[in-house]
Amino acid sequence: MLAPPQPCPSLAPQSAATADAVLASASLLQRAEPGSDTHSLLRGKNLGLVCVSEDDADATLFRGAALALGASVSHIRPDLSAPGGTAGTGLLRTARVLGRLYDAIECQGLASALVLQLGREAGVPVFDGLACAGHPTAQLAQRLVGADSVDRKRELILQAVLLFELR
Repeated sequence: MLAPPQPCPSLAPQSAATADAVLASASLLQRAEPGSDTHSLLRGKNLGLVCVSEDDADATLFRGAALALGASVSHIRPDLSAPGGTAGTGLLRTARVLGRLYDAIECQGLASALVLQLGREAGVPVFDGLACAGHPTAQLAQRLVGADSVDRKRELILQAVLLFELR
């Protein structure tokens, strides 16, 4: 039986030490030379992206951040429930399989209670809207110094969290 995952540091905005560590890592990524080895930091890692549309801005941001580090990202539709079932029941039924297929799972647009259940069952880090504008990581990106665009800073913060969780 898989052990339940520990809460993701990215989901604990009250932790100043975690925020500082993520900011420091994002700053290092920001200063990395173009063409450096950052594109292979997550090589071999498989990430699942649970969302309605993989073309959504938040999904695109998550995918871009992960791909830039060398991870693979697969889109998972959240409507895996059987006909007549409640939303998410199929997703929960397959949570352990998802945990074997993916090193981490990003959930966008799902109820937080469902994401927590998925995290308990999957046994891998499960993020609740990590790349979404309302997530604490978006606020953390505002603290990142430099002339980069807001979107680039959000991508760097996402990359730092992924590295924190998956390395």
